[in-house]
Amino acid sequence: MALLPILEFPDPRLRNVAKPVEQVDDRIRQIVDDMFETMYEAPGIGLAATQVNVHEQIIVIDTSEDKDEPLVFINPKIEILDETLFDYEEGCLSVPGFYEEVTRPQHVRVTALNREGNSFTLEPEGLLAVCIQHEVDHLKGKLFVDYVSNIKRQRIRKKLEKQHRADA
Repeated sequence: MALLPILEFPDPRLRNVAKPVEQVDDRIRQIVDDMFETMYEAPGIGLAATQVNVHEQIIVIDTSEDKDEPLVFINPKIEILDETLFDYEEGCLSVPGFYEEVTRPQHVRVTALNREGNSFTLEPEGLLAVCIQHEVDHLKGKLFVDYVSNIKRQRIRKKLEKQHRADA
């Protein structure tokens, strides 16, 4: 396994739309394994392939306290089951150090392929539902900062750009 570099906002590659995975094979399983290692090391609870500059529809998530419930979603499709919206403070490995409230549906159905290429369906609520929606947004080239005001987004962009210059 290998740690992968995580792209940070405002990197334009985060806006790329991921393509469906044609075949779940050893190459895809290696990407999944590397993504889990990267996510756990970061540390985070979710990671989309777009965030590590792989523009295929792959997501890894583990919202468990002990980091022992890894979930893989390949080519995920989301359906809203409950129109009730709720606010959740979201953060993102690609927008380090910033947390903002985002309003999302609280109950969804997701259909995807697992690490072995088998189809499955989940109907998560709460944190897992939010995390899946957040990561699927990444696959569509969307970031959680797109849900906040222009002023907040520009402030975040400027702070991260300043930090990137200082780190260079």
